[in-house]
Amino acid sequence: MLRIEKLNFSYGDLKVLWDVDLEVKEGEIVTVVGANGAGKSTTLKNISRLVKPDSGALTFDGQDLSRLPSHRVVELGVVQVPEGRRIFPEMTVMENLRMGSYVKGTRKDRERNVEWVFDLFPRLQERQKQLGGTMSGGEQQMLAIARGLMANPKLLLLDEPSLGLSPLLVKNIFDIITGINRQGVTILLVEQNVYQSLRIAHRAYVMETGRVVLTGGGQELLDNEHVKKAFLGM
Repeated sequence: MLRIEKLNFSYGDLKVLWDVDLEVKEGEIVTVVGANGAGKSTTLKNISRLVKPDSGALTFDGQDLSRLPSHRVVELGVVQVPEGRRIFPEMTVMENLRMGSYVKGTRKDRERNVEWVFDLFPRLQERQKQLGGTMSGGEQQMLAIARGLMANPKLLLLDEPSLGLSPLLVKNIFDIITGINRQGVTILLVEQNVYQSLRIAHRAYVMETGRVVLTGGGQELLDNEHVKKAFLGM
């Protein structure tokens, strides 16, 4: 579904990504883990065309993403839920959800998708008239994910969905991600929470200082001695 080959990217004179190779197959949860500053979020920004790579190939369902504006990438079905939630705080829950189906081709499915996300997140249905900015961090993260689902994603890009959440809410968010995947949405997940993200991943990549240093199945990398030592304190 998604293929990245020899991706290089710099912020000005600072090189951030070095020859990154990555692929996501339909139906998978693929996780990219690593410390803060490893290049994980920058990789997602390149896929979404929020930034322009120095070199390399990015293809989705056989289509070249490198020349497309970001809104066209969304129309193809690649939808990013950004780090830090970035909901519209002065809008209600329902208004935030409607903004998720603003892109051409998704409006016809708006009512059906509202029912879908309310089934996934009953708390949002209870609070559909509440302003997003008055909700808790966990509720805002649910809203951010739900807003992304309103755009009919074929591939959902999740950037640090557990950031700033309590341990109980973290487990809940990862269970929800697994449930979304079981309903047919392919997921590329970027996370600093190495244990939880590898636990649910079909395949995973470990990034360090802008390079992919390890790849394998989720459980395989949980059992890897380097991963245990570097990220799990074992």
